Amino acid sequence: MRQFTLGDFDFALPPELIAQHPAAERSGSRLLDGTQGTPIDRSFRELPALLQPGDLLVFNDTQVIKARLFGEKPTGGKLELLVERVLQDHEVVAHMKVSKKPPIGTVLRMDGGFNATLLGRWPEEDGPLFRFAFSSEPHALMEQHGHVPLPPYITHEDTPEDARRYQTVFARAPGAVAAPTAALHFDAEVLAALEARGVQRASVTLHVGAGTFQPVKTDNIAEHRMHSEWYEVPPATQQAIADLRARGGRLVAVGTTTVRTLESWARSGQASADTSIFITPGFRFREVNVLLTNFHLPKSTLLMLVSAFAGYEHAMGLYHHAIAAGYRFFSYGDAMLLARTDTPPT
Repeated sequence: MRQFTLGDFDFALPPELIAQHPAAERSGSRLLDGTQGTPIDRSFRELPALLQPGDLLVFNDTQVIKARLFGEKPTGGKLELLVERVLQDHEVVAHMKVSKKPPIGTVLRMDGGFNATLLGRWPEEDGPLFRFAFSSEPHALMEQHGHVPLPPYITHEDTPEDARRYQTVFARAPGAVAAPTAALHFDAEVLAALEARGVQRASVTLHVGAGTFQPVKTDNIAEHRMHSEWYEVPPATQQAIADLRARGGRLVAVGTTTVRTLESWARSGQASADTSIFITPGFRFREVNVLLTNFHLPKSTLLMLVSAFAGYEHAMGLYHHAIAAGYRFFSYGDAMLLARTDTPPT
């Protein structure tokens, strides 16, 4: 079996193909159909016709929180927090961007007039995350004073449009700092067409963390340490999948986060847990048959997952086609539909 290195997942992307704003309408984006031997250029509104009656479409219903907060140290030094997880007792876990880290116990004055007390690092003493105690309920404070945590490749400051469009229409469970972007294309029109087609729907939850943008720094990808995210597969979804298997239908995962959730559950048997699953070529999928996904960053763990699912050569060929055809890339970009290959890489 071929041993892949980081360079195998690199590609040259013209900067003008990085979508800075969403399409005028959610379902107005393009869809690259990669389920056949050759790529087919379609519109996203064609998706219902590409699925089969009895298929089960599984979404990630996480809700993006306004996790980006600004403030200052007692010395006046400016800082930024990106909340990764909300704990109990008004405590949060966050990334901290500051010129010099303040000592434990420091009370930070945050924009909006609330305080954040630094309690230490979390969960490891040498890790990148810090634990803070907020002076009031974190979700309410973030909703009132926070900013939409747009990905690093989107260069404008967040706007009211981002607050609406960097969120799926069925977001339910607050906790993500990045959107499950493949689901951003769905609107009422497409959902109604899917229902009329006889395609069923179910949901899982995975609170997408900032680690989804964490670069792989080792040429030997097996040495990469994957970030951890919390997921849940509710009983209703477990039953929907069992019914699907009984009738021989296909499970269509909307986004890589849904794939990571379902494949983590399949391996661990835990319906609610943290996962740091790292899916690379050679991985044997147990649950997902079809994947709807956006286009991902070069050298990213998400591109490795897509290559594992659809086959490396096919996936990279689709990426080269997308670039030549002017598809829009990343969170606000276009989508791609893929069928699973069960052929191991050579």
